[in-house]
Amino acid sequence: MALGETRNGIMRTKSVEQSIADTDEPDSKLRKDLGTWDLIVFGVAVVIGAGIFTLAASTAGDVAGPSVSLAFVLAAIACALAALCYAEFASTVPVAGSAYTFSYATFGEFIAWIIGWDLVLEFSVAAAVVGKGWSVYLETVFSQFGLDVPTTVNIGGLDVDWGVLLLIAVLTTLLVLGTKLSSRVSLVITSIKVGIVLFVIILGAFYINAANYTPFIPPPAPAESDTGGMMTQSLLSLFGGEANSTFGVYGLLAAASLVFFAFIGFDVVATTAEETRNPQRSLPRGILGSLAIVTVLYVAVALVLTGMVPYTDLATQPDGTRATLSTAFATVGVDWAATIIAVGALAGLTTVVMVLLLGQIRVAFAMARDGLLPRWLAHTGAHGTPYRVSVIIGAIVAVVAVFFPIGALEEMVNIGTLFAFVLVSIGVVILRRTRPDLPRGFRTPLVPLVPILAVLACLWLMINLSVETWLRFVVWMVLGIVIYFAYGRSHSLVGQRARRR
Repeated sequence: MALGETRNGIMRTKSVEQSIADTDEPDSKLRKDLGTWDLIVFGVAVVIGAGIFTLAASTAGDVAGPSVSLAFVLAAIACALAALCYAEFASTVPVAGSAYTFSYATFGEFIAWIIGWDLVLEFSVAAAVVGKGWSVYLETVFSQFGLDVPTTVNIGGLDVDWGVLLLIAVLTTLLVLGTKLSSRVSLVITSIKVGIVLFVIILGAFYINAANYTPFIPPPAPAESDTGGMMTQSLLSLFGGEANSTFGVYGLLAAASLVFFAFIGFDVVATTAEETRNPQRSLPRGILGSLAIVTVLYVAVALVLTGMVPYTDLATQPDGTRATLSTAFATVGVDWAATIIAVGALAGLTTVVMVLLLGQIRVAFAMARDGLLPRWLAHTGAHGTPYRVSVIIGAIVAVVAVFFPIGALEEMVNIGTLFAFVLVSIGVVILRRTRPDLPRGFRTPLVPLVPILAVLACLWLMINLSVETWLRFVVWMVLGIVIYFAYGRSHSLVGQRARRR
């Protein structure tokens, strides 16, 4: 295949060679600063966060009971299958943009835009949600030290969350100053939070009561007669004839789809491909290594958590207060551990937000370089980073997090990520057939079996998300299609090159 693009219209593709060639443009060239350890740090930094400090407890109390540890295993299997596909793509197409760039080379421009738009759900929305959570934990840390410092203040009748504003401003500055600097900061903070997670596991193990593991999968909860029941139950339980998806087998499966949120972000490693010194070797190790580390930690925390207290003690309170790791320690009388956990959560959420911002910036940078977003956003500065798009993304996330009330958007983030995983897994099979000649630093084993299993696993998790989530996802995708036809299609660099021929 010749260097360039193929096909016309919305299904036009951008060849792997052209994608790689575009990385050498002086005005939009990223600096290659990262090694294997940097990528593992980024992966662990973004994954260990809200999921391990809050999601495990609330999911155990409200959805799965002690089987939440098995739910983490099921979610990890789906992630591992997808990670094998990501590793091959990232080592074959070492270009910023992750699933967006991979889709451009296999499915064509329209699907690439869809996946890029879809990744906004994973990165920007998640960064805003987690950033808001960081601000709440900051207030908690202040209170643990006897300080009454609210992070949300009323200015002129408007509630302003200065905590999340401060966080995003500092992290955006770090990302503008350089990816290597960001990696070093992540290493320090990640070391702190991993140490605290290990502390939680070791201390909590002394308070485990084996009786709390029974029943491991609690019997299904009776249906509640509320008007939102059909909208909030999972798609699978709806078509399976079950009244709800709380506890029981359907609860376990729904929990796997929920705790999947805790793994979101390992694919951010793939967005740094263009900034990696030896992507063929480092990217697969970074993706798979970080996923392996966090899976072991998650399962260990879930087992300790549900062994310390009965799962019923972890249920969400009538006033909406959700259980956390601190809840379990307070229940067994170890209140002093709450301070350590709060500090760990604060550190954990800091790096999560930073790497989510990094992922969104790199995806938007790649889309801008292709003309699907304004090209001036793809300019890189003296530090070798796309400072313009960094500042704009930081500002947008800050505005959303500071001024808008953000509910439980975990499911929206989950469905967007799972959709990306499905396309990447299919793309590996397509690229193997269309471009068998490409050098691959890592080859997904047992193709097409592993990609097919990855697709099935992700689709399985998707149908265990709520009907309401599916409807919102469809609306979000329709909005993205409108933007593509209104701007992206006519400004596409690939399309302009094709028209000049």
